[in-house]
Amino acid sequence: MQRFTLSRLNRWAIACLISISTLFLVWFVSPIPLLLAKPQAQVFDRVWQTVSENFFDPKLNGVDWKAMREQYKSQAVRAKSKPEFATVVNQMLSQLRTSHTRYYTADEPAYYQILGIFAKRNPDLQKQLKKFLPQGKIEYPGIGIFTKEIQGKTFISGILAGSPAAKAKLKVGDRIISVNGKPYQPIQSFTNIGKPVAIAIQRNAKTQTQQEIEVTPQIYDATTMFLKAQQASTQIIQKEGKKIGYVHIWSYAGDEYQQQLEEDLMYGRLKDADGLVLDVRDGWGGASPNYLNIYTANGPSVTMTGRDRQPSTANYQWKKPVVMVVNEGSRSGKEILAFGFQRYKIGSVVGSPTAGAVVGGRPFIMPDGSVLYLAVADVIIDGKYRLEGKPINPDILVPFTLEYAQGADPQKERAIDLITNSPSSSSQNDK
Repeated sequence: MQRFTLSRLNRWAIACLISISTLFLVWFVSPIPLLLAKPQAQVFDRVWQTVSENFFDPKLNGVDWKAMREQYKSQAVRAKSKPEFATVVNQMLSQLRTSHTRYYTADEPAYYQILGIFAKRNPDLQKQLKKFLPQGKIEYPGIGIFTKEIQGKTFISGILAGSPAAKAKLKVGDRIISVNGKPYQPIQSFTNIGKPVAIAIQRNAKTQTQQEIEVTPQIYDATTMFLKAQQASTQIIQKEGKKIGYVHIWSYAGDEYQQQLEEDLMYGRLKDADGLVLDVRDGWGGASPNYLNIYTANGPSVTMTGRDRQPSTANYQWKKPVVMVVNEGSRSGKEILAFGFQRYKIGSVVGSPTAGAVVGGRPFIMPDGSVLYLAVADVIIDGKYRLEGKPINPDILVPFTLEYAQGADPQKERAIDLITNSPSSSSQNDK
């Protein structure tokens, strides 16, 4: 009886081994189980399906979306890293030829920035994020820079005012060679919060100008970082006896940015300025057209005099000169503002052509926590103007060469010159 039991067990074990071996054989030779085995397959399918169901144009801009799935899925599943996977997905999304349509992973600052913009006004999005951000904070390590790849080289394209990068005297146009001797990564290079890192940079085309600058990373709260940078950028520039107000609005995706600007113009640091340079280059859009009312609406000023007989006058419109600065990073709602500046003759628009990216987008959380930012609404201005794919050309074109700019900013300087040479009387904008 014992011999029979062992024999039967042996036969059962052999059968299991054969079954498992057969399963592995099928697994390796059949492409379908291989696809299903990869987490990327699930994410890729969700991206594809989300676009199919939510893209603003039901005809998907004439793209054969099923063919795109067949073309890109196998490449995506074979990806050996998240960045490689994201590259393939974004190649597919680019076939739609539409802005506000991109796939982001937690390896890049834009992932946190876009979540910070939308989550604070979207309870459902906040609930979805709890699974991936258990602390409930949308934050990441950094030094306050934006970068751009040009011919395989990384250049600093923007620096937030008040940031560690600004304090360390890094400059727009610096080429980043390495961080602590390793290749630059926008997040991974700065994970040691509070501990200085050595950034090897190159200031001009000559390699002998390479130097190391120490910068101490900090944590950025994506829900507040752009408002803080706006506040830090706000200043009065003295030139030729005039007080020129300047502010850089990195994000306009929320009324708090306009409220801060209006407070500074009416009561704060900019109220005594002879003119305003409104810098809306780079960053994110989201501006509402009614933000132009402060420059266009007419209304009385109010003067109040107290017991000390000292009058205090409040103006609720900005009737002094204003110049807007734009570039290829000015997008979405910011472009609508630039359109309004020109159409209603509010002030000159200076810089380089805008992005031509004016549709409505929203983020979708994927199964692994990554984000699909998708164009879900078309946008038409005044019932007839479609700005998507049609950049706003500035009134005064000022080219800007980023590489090795050494901090020079000809666009900002031209805007300052325009204000300096403009009449500062309150009648300037009385129309």
